Amino acid sequence: MNRIRLKSERNKIDKIDQKLFKLIKKRTFIVKKMLTLKKYKHEIIDHQRIDKILKKIRSKSIQHKIDPRITKKIWKSMIWSYVDFQRRNFKKK
Repeated sequence: MNRIRLKSERNKIDKIDQKLFKLIKKRTFIVKKMLTLKKYKHEIIDHQRIDKILKKIRSKSIQHKIDPRITKKIWKSMIWSYVDFQRRNFKKK
């Protein structure tokens, strides 16, 4: 194992993670704004939209030569994490 090269590659991953962190922060801000627009808790989940997103992610993954199983797992996890976030933060009007 080449430790120097491995460390260099890990540093690259760390930089990407920092960018992802900033994007997650922006996404969370938008989700919070969207939550204020929802009147009822049942509006939090839109199964049709989720299906549409996952199909689009699969298509883009194949197009960009990324294993679609990886991206599907990532997006499903993100979607359901935000569903949970919205449920916990939902305020009845």
